[in-house]
Amino acid sequence: MTPPSGPPDPSAPATDPDVKGVEAEPEGAPAAGKTVMRKRPKPGERRVQILQTLASMLEQPGAERVTTAALAARLGVSEAALYRHFASKAQMFEGLIDFIEQSVFSLVNQIQERETDAVAQVRKVLSALLQFGEKNPGMVRVMVGDALVFENDRLLARMSQFFDRVESHLRQGLRAAAEAAGSTTPSVDANVRAAVLTAFAVGRLQRFARSGFKRSPTEQLDLALPLLVP
Repeated sequence: MTPPSGPPDPSAPATDPDVKGVEAEPEGAPAAGKTVMRKRPKPGERRVQILQTLASMLEQPGAERVTTAALAARLGVSEAALYRHFASKAQMFEGLIDFIEQSVFSLVNQIQERETDAVAQVRKVLSALLQFGEKNPGMVRVMVGDALVFENDRLLARMSQFFDRVESHLRQGLRAAAEAAGSTTPSVDANVRAAVLTAFAVGRLQRFARSGFKRSPTEQLDLALPLLVP
């Protein structure tokens, strides 16, 4: 399963009134000396471009902390232009967290609706989380908190709550699996296993980020899952 498609490609030419420099004229453009009117972005388009660019910058080595000056330079706009779309840098990170939450929990809900086998459901939820991270490396720095260390504490709290929700979803499936297996303490079993699986997922994502995105979070996952969720 693939997560919802991300924002538009940030490499597209900027069209904000604060754009620095001159945009190349397309084939068949008016002759030199004539004024070329450029379209303003549609409502929300620039916000999406800012978030996409921030995420792509977080994919770069040593980019745990991206400044608004660097972000503005990458987009070719002024810092003031950024703040017309986001009141603060924290709001930009909240936009990334919104995308993470919506993408992952949309997948989780689909799995829970379609998969009736509890063990298979738990394995697929864990796989979906790690696959999302693999496909969105910049987001992983946000998920594990590396990009949030110098930011507002509420951002770290939101990501902590995100993994609490993941653990809760895993717990539901694990309780059903424990009951089906005849466990006399299904809730206790589910709580312990859900905590272990969540820690495993966070560890895989941290390793991915701290290896410079070289160690895949889904590495040998097909072999690990039967051991974790028998």
